Amino acid sequence: MVDRILRLLASYSMLTCTTTTTTTLNPNHEEENGVIQRLYGLAPSSKYFLCDYDGICLTPTVHLFNDKVFMDSCYALKDAVLEGGIPFNKVHGVHAFEYPAKDPRFNLVFNKAMTSHTTLVMKFVLDKYKGFEGIKELVDVGGGLGLTLKMITSQYPTIKGINFDLPHVLQHAPPYPGVQHLPGDMFEGVPKGEAILLKCILHDWSEDESLKILKNCYAALPDHGKVMVIELIVPEAAETNAAARSIIQIDLVMMTQNPGGKERTKLEFESLAKRAGFAGVRYECYVCNYWVMEFYK
Repeated sequence: MVDRILRLLASYSMLTCTTTTTTTLNPNHEEENGVIQRLYGLAPSSKYFLCDYDGICLTPTVHLFNDKVFMDSCYALKDAVLEGGIPFNKVHGVHAFEYPAKDPRFNLVFNKAMTSHTTLVMKFVLDKYKGFEGIKELVDVGGGLGLTLKMITSQYPTIKGINFDLPHVLQHAPPYPGVQHLPGDMFEGVPKGEAILLKCILHDWSEDESLKILKNCYAALPDHGKVMVIELIVPEAAETNAAARSIIQIDLVMMTQNPGGKERTKLEFESLAKRAGFAGVRYECYVCNYWVMEFYK
């Protein structure tokens, strides 16, 4: 069984495969062809699923997307199309950000995936984006376990980080130097700060909810403050390149799993920013399919 699984992975270039043929001696001591054996090894793409020195790889994300909790939601897609509603909510009775509080196993799966994803993306963001320079206080709204702020404050130690998320999320957050964990609900309000970070938050929510988050961020900022938004941007047309396909696939994950979530176009982000009161949007850099945008007052 293992050989057949490995053979499938090799057929998609996830592994290499070579064959050898063993020989045997018959009763007359003559050589006969024996059994063909397949030998498997790591292919270049395999490295993304092997943990690096930080213990980070894509494997936890694969585990999340293929977890029974997520997969069961996909089976409700037909009903959601015909009847309305969110597939995840139909199956589990609550939305995707309430569910982990009642399922410790899935909460661990989700947190591991977010930790891995954050580390992979933020390494590239911090290498290219210079917008954190000079900031004294940064609020990470929906910051999870605080890893994003930990990485930022490690590179910019003069920044005071405020990691803002739901209580059931923060109960698992480890202490980090320069980072304060603050429980709360971003739909009710956001802590005041010189700058605010929204990393992969807006794509989780509908237009109305995203607008409410942004309005709360606007109210928490000083004059000339900014919200740093890290998100995928979906092309207007159905492009066929690998990057576009990846983004459109994630859009379907948002559709089936999250409460009104979607990937947005540039025009949709600019419309959200304007309706929330921001003066405009700056597209600062592009890394790993993600845009770092600044919504400025």
